[in-house]
Amino acid sequence: MGEPFRSHAPDDDPFARWFHQADRNQDGMLTADEMRSDAERFFARIDANQDGRIDSEERMTYESEIAPEVQSGSQWKRRRQESTAEPWLGDDSQRSERHRRWANDIDGYQPDGLQGAARYGLLNLPEPVAGADADFDRFVSLDEFRRAASYRFQLLDNDRSGRLSMQNLKVLLPSRPKEGKRVKRPKNAPDTRIGLPLPERS
Repeated sequence: MGEPFRSHAPDDDPFARWFHQADRNQDGMLTADEMRSDAERFFARIDANQDGRIDSEERMTYESEIAPEVQSGSQWKRRRQESTAEPWLGDDSQRSERHRRWANDIDGYQPDGLQGAARYGLLNLPEPVAGADADFDRFVSLDEFRRAASYRFQLLDNDRSGRLSMQNLKVLLPSRPKEGKRVKRPKNAPDTRIGLPLPERS
């Protein structure tokens, strides 16, 4: 839902910290109700004046102070405009080599790849808080945030079991280089983190 969990030590696992926090009954599985409850907890943190909605000022505070990583200009990758506008010098082989180096430098994603929070999250959502604004009125109500949590749970629940395990979710996280090693993404590999279509209502 857009809440940042950062490492506090080399062996700290921020994703596991979030999962265990959201897993209220500690049964090793997340349900839709638990995901909604965790979303409500984070909503209360962003909703500084406690009026039941996230306004533009609170959203700006979120983007600049709580989770500045969601900003497109942050350091892990270049924006699409920077990638396409960059002048290329030299022949095609030099261009190909330079592009290959850039792709590896950003953990196997292309220079115009994932943006904002999508670089860190389970779903390809550049701005998860603003993305919950279903009616586009520039406010995110608690009901909209709850519905967004339910919708995103369904996107992650590929087998429609109604339960999410940490092991199954962890493979959806974007890989990042560790100990100086670069992770290369397969060429033309689809981004499976976008989620499958929702099931039809029964």
